[in-house]
Amino acid sequence: MQREGPPGKLRIVAGRLRGSRLAVPHKAGLRPTPDRVRETLFNWLMPVIEGARCLDLYAGTGALGIEALSRGARACTFVESDRALARDLAENLARLKVENARVIEADALAWMAGRAEPFDVVFLDPPFDADLWSASAERLESRGWLAGGASIYVESPADAALALPSAWMLHRESRAGAVRFALYRRAAADPLK
Repeated sequence: MQREGPPGKLRIVAGRLRGSRLAVPHKAGLRPTPDRVRETLFNWLMPVIEGARCLDLYAGTGALGIEALSRGARACTFVESDRALARDLAENLARLKVENARVIEADALAWMAGRAEPFDVVFLDPPFDADLWSASAERLESRGWLAGGASIYVESPADAALALPSAWMLHRESRAGAVRFALYRRAAADPLK
């Protein structure tokens, strides 16, 4: 969904950065996760976010990863292909004095073809018109980007049919208008196999 009108701001909902504002530029396809949805998501993540290593793929404004850091995540890697958005995100992190974060300006799928490091929490919210959910999920699962028992947040159009790995078990889901948001938990590998 395309934003209409002038750029805006969104706020960090809770944690040490609570109330901090992030600028939202007017950019086609950019749809930051609304406050209400982030609040619900982080209520779901409350048992696992403290000390977690997070990955915010298709970061955009970085609102999901910054919210995670605000609520006690140990570190967050932000991947964003748009140069201006990556620059704005880095500037916001510096302004907020967030040191346990890194911004990578890269295509997410190409970046995930590289050497993997496992993450505890992954935010998968690609541009809706790009249909990147299945390819991104497959790469996350097959290339070693997910820690055992990782939590994966997926935001998509409510009517999208997503092909996600069989190891991802639906934990919670909800809708906000035409958007479905869901939290999956990665099943631990069977030690007998």
